[in-house]
Amino acid sequence: MDSAEYERKIASRFATFDQDGSGYIDREDFSTAARAVLAEFGVAARSDRGQAVFAGAEAFWQGMAGIADVDGDQRVSREEFVTGAAKRLRDNPERFAEIARPFLAAVVAVADEDGTGATPATATRVLRVLGTAPELAAQVAAALADRDGHISEDVILRAFASYCGVDPDA
Repeated sequence: MDSAEYERKIASRFATFDQDGSGYIDREDFSTAARAVLAEFGVAARSDRGQAVFAGAEAFWQGMAGIADVDGDQRVSREEFVTGAAKRLRDNPERFAEIARPFLAAVVAVADEDGTGATPATATRVLRVLGTAPELAAQVAAALADRDGHISEDVILRAFASYCGVDPDA
């Protein structure tokens, strides 16, 4: 994949985070994502699981801002995302895991409705409310499941990291 194609692909990932379509990624986008997940699963924001999702979203935002908000305006532009976040995340996937894991772990806990782990059905719901087309969400979720029909947190983290820029071919 040439550099221009890679940058186009990473720029398209920007929309995943820009939940309100403002042209910037900011704290509110992460809060919007948290609210959407909680609403989808009927989990109260003030519950322990709800608070964990919001705390994870805040940690994810702080991590994203720390690596990409070069001008310090408390928002990440498409350019900052393409030149900062994606490159840094690709170059240091452990850093990505560090900033994404609290949010993803909390979302998995919310999606684990019966205590057996995330399933393709619940992962599809999460992906859909975060803006993935329903057909693609189902396809991706099914591909992540193990033989028992569950999706581990580590598999989700690796898949999300791949999608967001660590592996641009994902």
